[in-house]
Amino acid sequence: MKAVISQEDLNTWADYLLNYSLNGINSNDVIMIKGEHICWPLISVLQDKIFKVGAIADINLIAPDNDRGKVWGASIAKFGSEEQIKLVPEWHVKRYEAMTKYIEILGVEDPDLFSGVDEKLAQAVMRADEPVKNIRLAKPWVLTLFPTKGFADLEGMSLEDYTRVIVSASTVDPQLLEEVEEEIYKVMHNSSTIKIETEHPKTGKLLTLQMNIAGRHIVKCTGKRNFPDGEVFTSPDANTPEGEIFVDLPVFQGGTTIQGIYLKFEGGKITDYSAEKGNETLAKIIETDDGSHRLGEVALGMNNGIEKVLKHPLFVEKVGGTFHIAIGASYPECFSEDNDQNKEYLEKGIMNKSAQHVDIVTDFRPGGTGRAVYLDDTKLEIENNIWVVPK
Repeated sequence: MKAVISQEDLNTWADYLLNYSLNGINSNDVIMIKGEHICWPLISVLQDKIFKVGAIADINLIAPDNDRGKVWGASIAKFGSEEQIKLVPEWHVKRYEAMTKYIEILGVEDPDLFSGVDEKLAQAVMRADEPVKNIRLAKPWVLTLFPTKGFADLEGMSLEDYTRVIVSASTVDPQLLEEVEEEIYKVMHNSSTIKIETEHPKTGKLLTLQMNIAGRHIVKCTGKRNFPDGEVFTSPDANTPEGEIFVDLPVFQGGTTIQGIYLKFEGGKITDYSAEKGNETLAKIIETDDGSHRLGEVALGMNNGIEKVLKHPLFVEKVGGTFHIAIGASYPECFSEDNDQNKEYLEKGIMNKSAQHVDIVTDFRPGGTGRAVYLDDTKLEIENNIWVVPK
């Protein structure tokens, strides 16, 4: 069973990705479009538009057992070895070096194919993929989510309803978010600290997590990297997170749903953790490397047009009135455009390096475990399901 999407919606969606997210294309571009074959309806429209302007579309169809098209899929992490994993083909790297822009379509036919891997080998795959990931992150890129039955089943929704939610959010003018995010952006830009208060649902204990964001670049997300979009984020000083947090919303990672996450930070590092669902997967993420014991991002969800909270991180982290942190790598653009300066930040642990970057989301709307977010001494409020600065 495949999603039914009108040609008009596919065209609108593709135009936003090419002309807004990637700032247009020209005849000198080589644009990689990566996704599973089940995403073909959108891939096909994109490649037609790319070829029409004289550019090259590099269609990178990935194996159904390969979560996000890494250098290797699940098979090698079940039956292979670390020595095999290190043998990344040279042509694979050159293919990424040759492209000028990148579109990744996140749509999965069978999420179960990602599960059952050896934890140690899965971590080795992440490390082997990191250099290739860094190549694509250094170029204009955008991620979007295509509706599939596999993901619809994960959400407990019919494919028809799931498709409607995805497509309706992916065909709205992203520039509407510019004004919505401006006020939060300004206050965050002038703040030195961010403090998050959550309540542990079992003990009733109020948990507080605080970190330093002074001097960081703040980023408004309106569809340039993720589509749909809707967040204001930065990367904190990775040495500074201190305290505890409870993260309640479910998130899908590597074939598994993780939910009910507790984290404790001391001196910037995760020193204790647990999850009510998917604890083994959470452990695999955190134990990948040294950097996966630290935070790389803090962000406020600002999109009140997403009508249902989905488990996929591309959607759940954008929902207005939510807050997310990312376990793992920092975003270099939040620190400096000077590579030498960023190397210094890395050496001092201010900027975080990791093969992981996993977003986990807390709901601050009624019924969620979130209680308060402070930028310095300013307690943010929620109106119409988006964060606002009190008058």
